[in-house]
Amino acid sequence: MERGQAPPLHWRGPWILCLLPALVGGQPLAAGEVAYEEQTVTGVRGRAVELSCGPAGASAAPAVVFWSFTATAGGSGPPRAVAVGSGGEAVVAPGAGTLGRVTLRNGTLELRELRAAAQGRFLCQGLFPERGRLRVGYAAILLRVLVPVSKPFVRPTAAVAPEGAAVALTCAVREGTEPLSFSWQHRQPRGGPSASPAGLGGSGAELRLTPANRSHAGWYACTVRNEVNNHTSEPVYLDVVYGPDEPAISVEPFSPEQGGFSAGEREDVVLSCLAPSNPPSRYVWLHNGSQVHTGQTYVIAAIARAQAGTYTCLAENTHLHTRTQATIVLTVYYPPAGSPSCSALATGDLRDVALRCRWLGGFPPARLRWVGPQEEEEEEEEEEEGVMGSSFSMATSIQPGAATRNGSSFSCLASHPALPQGAACGTTLWVPAGGPSCAAAATKGDEYVMLRCRWEGGTPPVTLRWHDGGGRALGDPTASATVLVLSADGSLGGREFVCMAAHPLRAAGAECRLRLGKPDPSPRCPPCAAAALPRPCQLCPPASCRTEVPELEAERSEVAVLEGSEARLACRQRGGGAKLGATVAWYDAKEREVTPGLAKYWLERGEAWVNLTIRDADWPGDGGIYRCAAANAVGSASLPVRLRVERYPAPPNVTISKLRYTRARTEVRLEWRTQGTGNLTGFVVQRRQAKKPPRRVPGPWETAAGDIEPHSRDRRLGGLDPAVVYAFRVLAVNHRTAGHPSEVQTPAEPPFEAYPAVMGAAAVGMLVATVASFLALRCVARHRDTLPRECWGQGGSVGATAGPQVPTPHMHLSVPRAARPPLPHVSAQTPLAHCSHTPALVRPPPALPQGQSWRPGAHRHARGC
Repeated sequence: MERGQAPPLHWRGPWILCLLPALVGGQPLAAGEVAYEEQTVTGVRGRAVELSCGPAGASAAPAVVFWSFTATAGGSGPPRAVAVGSGGEAVVAPGAGTLGRVTLRNGTLELRELRAAAQGRFLCQGLFPERGRLRVGYAAILLRVLVPVSKPFVRPTAAVAPEGAAVALTCAVREGTEPLSFSWQHRQPRGGPSASPAGLGGSGAELRLTPANRSHAGWYACTVRNEVNNHTSEPVYLDVVYGPDEPAISVEPFSPEQGGFSAGEREDVVLSCLAPSNPPSRYVWLHNGSQVHTGQTYVIAAIARAQAGTYTCLAENTHLHTRTQATIVLTVYYPPAGSPSCSALATGDLRDVALRCRWLGGFPPARLRWVGPQEEEEEEEEEEEGVMGSSFSMATSIQPGAATRNGSSFSCLASHPALPQGAACGTTLWVPAGGPSCAAAATKGDEYVMLRCRWEGGTPPVTLRWHDGGGRALGDPTASATVLVLSADGSLGGREFVCMAAHPLRAAGAECRLRLGKPDPSPRCPPCAAAALPRPCQLCPPASCRTEVPELEAERSEVAVLEGSEARLACRQRGGGAKLGATVAWYDAKEREVTPGLAKYWLERGEAWVNLTIRDADWPGDGGIYRCAAANAVGSASLPVRLRVERYPAPPNVTISKLRYTRARTEVRLEWRTQGTGNLTGFVVQRRQAKKPPRRVPGPWETAAGDIEPHSRDRRLGGLDPAVVYAFRVLAVNHRTAGHPSEVQTPAEPPFEAYPAVMGAAAVGMLVATVASFLALRCVARHRDTLPRECWGQGGSVGATAGPQVPTPHMHLSVPRAARPPLPHVSAQTPLAHCSHTPALVRPPPALPQGQSWRPGAHRHARGC
């Protein structure tokens, strides 16, 4: 039973109403004055609510009050008593605890920890004192119990949804008094403030995303409200998978061009690919259709020209198993090899100069253009006029000779995308000083006459051509020097020949004249073919005027060298042929002309000699017949020189004479000997494992020792694994090659040397026995008087029968004084027979002085033998 604060009355049920008149103390009851009051009160479950009884203007508490309750839900029966009070006393009815914790104070019913079962109609009946009379009051209170909203939770139809699918999220609560209101919050996956998902379908407890897109991904929470409170759910993550979208490829350094991108050779190129996707895309790079990299970024370090082509970025969504791709074209620019070359040639009947610039190769071809001496002032104007326009790989500019000053410089500027600084070459047009020089000489036994004209220098070179006295051109025009060979006959005497020189920058030409003299009919001279004199010669031309077919001589007609060394072949001209300026060349054993700059050959030239050096002669490839050839305007000559390349002598053969393990099996002792003669500079010892698993190829040979002097014939090799069986071989080497390896051997076990061990053990044993014997003899010598006679063996052998028994310790013996010399006394616990291997005769104890008795333990056994 629950009680109020006042002392409780014993509960009598509804019959207490019959006692109301008696409880009022005989006061008159105003039955006609009855107050009725109805009201509605709202309470919250779990909290407290007070229900007042009586009219609102009542100033005093009711003298008697009775509270009853009728449930609203399904309650059609009689009301249930809740509490009764009279003055300061109150009684709570049994079973009222289902409504909460009930307390009645001054007629007011207080319900603490209100329960949902308390929702219903409470009726209060009370007697209220007023002006000496009692007035009856009734109060009907409709109590409405509100339930707070519980914490909601969100249930999506799918935690992971593909983009374009329909997704619904439902917000639910376990309890809460309606009406309920719902609101939704959405937060992006990477954070940020929460916002209401505006524009989304659905309302109330269900949020519909139809269709779902990538912006719908994120955290969702719902808030539920009623009259009492509001609660927000824990956020739930909705993942929307999509993509990949079409990839976007970026290239660094950024160098776009029509249809793709470009990069210079040896540059570092970074290719990046981005394809939005959830989950993130897996990227694969393809070069010309072959996979080269996996990842979002592909770095090509020092790109080469072979890496040009198409690059495809393949993006894959592993969840949706979808793919997209994008392709670009990457062009790799590389400049031509070397540098541009400039030259100037006479053209236009030797009145103009053709400036030629050449730089072949590269991608794209190099852009070339000529720039004149007034570049700063006239470059833009010349480009507009097209006089010195640009072209690719080769550029030619024609300069009028009459309008070009002597010493004018022209430059060819080359530009290429792979060369930020560009390149250039130049030439200077100039006319050599002086004029042409003419000379004549007889050759080949005065059968021919050779006319020479020279004027060296200038850019472009001076063009020379021979003419006869009548102005008829003879031969072809050549630059700087020209030679005209005529057959010697009587008609040449007195004829004049003119060498005409022309240069584009020289308005007037130059010439030199030569008149051949008539021969002297004197019989002491051979017919004179020509004289380098303007008048007829009267004497034979000296030997210095004659020109013959080149004559060659070699230092040695046959040269023999060892392979790997250098071979030097010398060739020179002799006789008058050298004065004609004959060209000398060397041809190798395969009849290929040897030119400067080859790695295999080295040419040395002098005025009349040429030497050829063959580096690192190879057998037999470099052996054979080399040819020295010379030619001039009269004829040619050839001289063979044989080169014999001999094999380098091989080292002698090696035989292993001893190979044995040491006792620890971590070293071996190796000895060998050589057979035969040969060039020798050292030895090499090799090893490998001797035993291999079946069906395995033996391992390679390892060098165990490679710095062995040529006079050594043995070696101690360490660092071996005792658990591995090794095989060894020895090779003789020289500066050039290695000899045949010796036979393969495995080390022998070390010999068992038992003799030293046995002799050592015997010596130790003898030493121990000698020391023991010495100690025993010393002991006997020092204690000779105290030892029993049995120990010395006196009186013959020990008797076979035992003597008298030794008396017990409590026996008293009396021995006469005239006894023989006393013997050492022995304790009763120690037998006397320890000094002999046979039982000893036990003798009585020695005589004692008169009046003394023998006591056990009074005499000790003599110290040991």
